[in-house]
Amino acid sequence: MNSNFLRNDMVLMALFALVVLAMPLWLAPIGAGYPDLLQKIAIYGIFAIGFNILFGLTGYLSFGHAAFLGVGSYAAVWTFKLFSMNVVPALVFGVAISGVFALLIGYVSLRRSGIYFSILTLAFAQMSYNLAYSVLTPITNGETGLQLSQADPRVADHLFGVAEPGLPTPSFFGIETIGWSGFYVCATALIVAFYIALRIFRSPFGMALRAIKSNQNRMNYTGFNTRPYTLAAFVVSGMYAGLAGSLLAVTDPLAGAERMQWTASGEVVLMTILGGAGTLLGPLLGAGIIKYFENIFSAYNEHVLNGIFSALPDGLRDLVVSITGLFVGEGWHLTLGLLFMLVVIFLPGGVMEGIRRLAKLFGKAGPPNPAGAAQPAE
Repeated sequence: MNSNFLRNDMVLMALFALVVLAMPLWLAPIGAGYPDLLQKIAIYGIFAIGFNILFGLTGYLSFGHAAFLGVGSYAAVWTFKLFSMNVVPALVFGVAISGVFALLIGYVSLRRSGIYFSILTLAFAQMSYNLAYSVLTPITNGETGLQLSQADPRVADHLFGVAEPGLPTPSFFGIETIGWSGFYVCATALIVAFYIALRIFRSPFGMALRAIKSNQNRMNYTGFNTRPYTLAAFVVSGMYAGLAGSLLAVTDPLAGAERMQWTASGEVVLMTILGGAGTLLGPLLGAGIIKYFENIFSAYNEHVLNGIFSALPDGLRDLVVSITGLFVGEGWHLTLGLLFMLVVIFLPGGVMEGIRRLAKLFGKAGPPNPAGAAQPAE
């Protein structure tokens, strides 16, 4: 690899790690500097980065990635129950099981492309949801969800004498993964996941995936077998989703079938397109924006709005509150929908395209695109 590229990548990684670890500081002024929200941004950022490896690089649009998110959660909670409350085995097991599950689904789904591939992945995800909700209840605990209990065997913890009295909590070698310590565990996982994605984007494997997206038929005509590459991308993407699902269980040791619903799969699609499909930073930005709207804008209910506009005359205040209430509180989806429409219409490359346009407007070349592909996925 060119030494300049390698040096640029190391600088990018150092800046990325610094920005992620400092999130509590620079997000505090906009009300997002608390651990629960920061954990969600980091976790769903991993989910979106992994989804982008499939969608952004190959152009294959999956509507079923929430299945791997749910499988990762279930695998992590079962590891807690049977083996140990240490998060490392739970993360490893969650990623491995999700990878195997993705291999099986990808092997079947990738026999088709385009909308047929998307519908197949959606069908598999819905089947997984229904199985978890009503059929595999001895494994998933159905609609109640899989939870920890004092009666869990936790063989390794009892063997090494680290079993806790009462209901246990996940820990990283004694450090509880709740609150701020939980955020830094998720942030570390995000940094590692971003680095792996960067290496994939830079590798010959990543270049082959972009070529598949550009013209898969032409590559097949030349005798290049594209299927192992698309299957590998699907599996890697599923493992990222499994890591995100495992981290959800690490920060809140509960696994439910709702994590497999089609709405969760649609959410990661929105994150990736909103931030910029085919770019490295875009999906993470999209995840941050959506989770910020979900947790901050949704909190502005009528009571809060009345307090904000309390200085206005009563009649005017009621009018302003009624209009503003359409876009915040329970209406936050409307604001997000309008934002998504504006981005798709005016910035088809997502938020990252807007950042590049601003950089050019101010006479700069803009930050280098590590992905080597700034175009949105088709």
